[in-house]
Amino acid sequence: MVSGKIGINGAGIGGLAAAIALRKLGMDVVVYEQAARFARVGADINLTPNAVRALDGLGVGAALRETAARPTHRISRTWDTGAETSRLAMSNEAEQRYGAPQLTMHRGDLMAALEAAVPGACVRLAHKATHIAPKNGGRGATLRFANGNTEDVDVLIGADGIHSIVRTALLGEEHPIFTGVVAYRAVVPAEKLAGVPNLGAFTKWWGPEPTSQIVTFPLNRGREIFVFATVAQDSWRNESWTTPGRVEDLRAAYAGFHPDARALLDACDDVLISALYVRDPLPSWSAGHIALMGDACHPMMPFMAQGAGMAIEDGVVLARCLAEACDDTIPEALARYQAARHDRTSRIQIGSRGNEWLKAGGNADWVYDYNAWNVALG
Repeated sequence: MVSGKIGINGAGIGGLAAAIALRKLGMDVVVYEQAARFARVGADINLTPNAVRALDGLGVGAALRETAARPTHRISRTWDTGAETSRLAMSNEAEQRYGAPQLTMHRGDLMAALEAAVPGACVRLAHKATHIAPKNGGRGATLRFANGNTEDVDVLIGADGIHSIVRTALLGEEHPIFTGVVAYRAVVPAEKLAGVPNLGAFTKWWGPEPTSQIVTFPLNRGREIFVFATVAQDSWRNESWTTPGRVEDLRAAYAGFHPDARALLDACDDVLISALYVRDPLPSWSAGHIALMGDACHPMMPFMAQGAGMAIEDGVVLARCLAEACDDTIPEALARYQAARHDRTSRIQIGSRGNEWLKAGGNADWVYDYNAWNVALG
């Protein structure tokens, strides 16, 4: 295994999952995070069986099950008639079929479980990377931070999101693509939705256009319902996930939807709004001793609910590749990691953008049955 220091830039879901996996396999890890402290940010997270199985291998699955909901089904409904076009059993049936259930929860609960599994000594908070350069002829990297510190690592992993500074260091300056779609999010007490069917399921209302849909699923063991809706709108380009929106605008956009769908929006008192951005699949994720993971290399639309799952899978596969390497074969190990992950993440990245998956049924096995802990590494 790699004996030197592995640095991870970014302490989000993917970065922490990678840190846990690397430590579990016996390697030395430091995570650099620009925030001064961990905070409970974000509304929801939908973890399908492939992600839950990976998290179980990290040892955090039991903690997640304490607060998560287990959707009974994954249901597709038509926007105007309300007709079901697909229904996939989840919960216990998914656990039997895939080895793990689907779990839906507050993002903060997932982050808390991941944070608790990484010793504080392995995390450098208030370390916003401002410059990255290869060192020793490419056998490592030097990071310079906004606080004036510099650190050298033997391997650097960019888990720093869609605006990744590590990706910029590898590939040069580029910009994400605005999709012309904005997303609204809200959390509603389940008691406000009495009479609305299938509150215990993951339900997707497919609109007349691919840019129009409402997704709902339970949180907090079913006591709350998460509502996610998208609208084609070119004028709003703010990417922040904490910007308040106008619930009146959301309701107006869905005025023609089925009464069950409109009831979900009528129950929303407050909503947040964010523009959705993507990048095309990258041809390369690594160079020398530096590699990318998660949204830094394959940001995707949320329509297959796989953004977090792909980052978690990346972290596990990356750790396995480095565990089978030595200090002299790090570039080959990072190339092996990319080879093991690129086709899957690209397919999901493109599928998420097309937004047709499971609309009228189909086989979910190719997504849900993936096991990052034993998939062939090539």
